[in-house]
Amino acid sequence: MKGARLLSAMTLLGVLLVSTGVARDWPQWRGADRDGKAVDFKAPASWPEQLQQAWRTTVGSGDSTPALVGDRLYVFTRQGDEETTLCLNAATGEIVWTDKYAAKAVTGAAGRHPGPRSSPAVAEGKVVTLGVGGVVSCLDAADGKMVWRKDPFEGAVPRFFTSMSPIVVDGMAIVHAGTAGKGAILAYNLADGAEKWRWDGEGPEYASPALLTVGGVKQIVTLAEKSIVGVAAADGKLLWRLPFAPSGRAYNTATPIVDGDTVIYTGAGRGTFAVKIEKQGEAFAATPLWSNTDIATQYNTPVLKDGMLYGMSDRGNLFCISAKDGKTAWVDETSRDRSGFGTVVDAGSVLLALPSSGEMLVYKPTADGYSQTAAVKVGAASTYGYPVATDNRIFVKDENTVALYVVE
Repeated sequence: MKGARLLSAMTLLGVLLVSTGVARDWPQWRGADRDGKAVDFKAPASWPEQLQQAWRTTVGSGDSTPALVGDRLYVFTRQGDEETTLCLNAATGEIVWTDKYAAKAVTGAAGRHPGPRSSPAVAEGKVVTLGVGGVVSCLDAADGKMVWRKDPFEGAVPRFFTSMSPIVVDGMAIVHAGTAGKGAILAYNLADGAEKWRWDGEGPEYASPALLTVGGVKQIVTLAEKSIVGVAAADGKLLWRLPFAPSGRAYNTATPIVDGDTVIYTGAGRGTFAVKIEKQGEAFAATPLWSNTDIATQYNTPVLKDGMLYGMSDRGNLFCISAKDGKTAWVDETSRDRSGFGTVVDAGSVLLALPSSGEMLVYKPTADGYSQTAAVKVGAASTYGYPVATDNRIFVKDENTVALYVVE
């Protein structure tokens, strides 16, 4: 019996070693291009009732999504009173290195989620994290040694602490830090932490930025505390801004969706909107294209596939709307998460939705209605991050552990 288990483990490891040679990285929030697409995932012809678990490792509390680069998985968590970045061997789950620092206590309603919500960004041999208390860290991806660490607005955080995920652009680590009325989008030199620029027009909410290029100008596009803004990636100059203040108990949490020169954004209680960003002389303008006031998300960013937007509404209903005119194609009647927590990944022939329940829903990307293929339990506890799907593997971070599942 022992020999059979050993043979099975060796066979599985062989499958993993072969698959990692062709797998694409998931190096940051929402994947390589920050668009929620797992371009090389190999969906099986028939989904099993349960996925084969290759390993599970206890890493600490947190809601952030791991970053996968090559044969290493980078996880950002909280262990006791310390925020911890761990580098794991992606094939075995073994810890390669660890970095820790004393973290700010998470109090009030946010205390139910004391771990980091921000996902690490891995680029140019560095790992960039943003802690719940606003601490920005840059580590060497190879050995975990600290390159630099900053606390730009010491003690100042959004009401429910930080949730935005850093982005690395042209050798700069860019974060939105601080609190309402006292914050800024900041760009740090990745190599030494020197501040390159800041835009302090608005403080952060909980949204993460996307990268847009129009007229040859790279822009950081994000939801701020009262607006959606586009600032120049080169120098932080404000290029355009539209009012988008949260209503009631809602918050700006979703990442803008970039489709060419179109930006799509959404917020609970307000709806989903599309604008075209155009260069007019030396300036930029945002021209409204369409709006859908019936569909909105809170803790979900929809994914764009074949001209359709697939997401999970602020009431936990999966939906599909047209990215061309904003018209609703369908809304599934079943609420998957009444608080609106959930991620959706474009995995090629299927979509993967992961509500906080940890039950991953596999369904077809079609405008004809919700068509479920499978429902598979992947989280041992509450799950708030993205499933990192690549080749025949799915990495899942739940409340305290991270696991690797193999799809055969």
